Amino acid sequence: MDGRWVNEDVLRLRAASNMDLRDDEVGPLQLRTPCAPHIAARLEGRTISRDSLLAAVRGVAARADIAFVEGVGGFRVPLVPGWDTADLAVDLGLPVVLVVGLRLGCINHALLTAEAVRARGLPLAGWVANTVDAAMPHGADNLAALEAGLSAPLLGHVPRLSDPHPAAIAAHLPKALALLLAQQAA
Repeated sequence: MDGRWVNEDVLRLRAASNMDLRDDEVGPLQLRTPCAPHIAARLEGRTISRDSLLAAVRGVAARADIAFVEGVGGFRVPLVPGWDTADLAVDLGLPVVLVVGLRLGCINHALLTAEAVRARGLPLAGWVANTVDAAMPHGADNLAALEAGLSAPLLGHVPRLSDPHPAAIAAHLPKALALLLAQQAA
């Protein structure tokens, strides 16, 4: 845009927002290299600033009825030495919605992540089942194990979509939308 690079996710999120936000407000940390942020920042010769990132997120959240902070690659991804995405969540004090990629190993991964979320004193508001492997054997049994083990509401199950545009995804998240509306009313 205008000769500058903008992350495709930022463009999609801006389009879905009902607020007039700049690209850097939607995505205050945009890195081109698709890898962990601390590695991408090093490769791109950039520095991630804890204070700047927190200020940017808090600034937008203060103007919004509902704000989302999307993690990158999981709950414990390093941002800078001694500060990771779990610390970011704690610093912001936001409830966590866990997205579970349905594939082999997802039960262990999801239960360990939920344990890490709760160990930091953060509420696990719910979880979303996201079909990564449409041919995953024993899918229903895996979902049942996740529902029993996560002790948080299943907010929706997104199947593998050929065209994953926002409306198609939202159609599979009615409980997530209801939770958001309830939190907004509170």
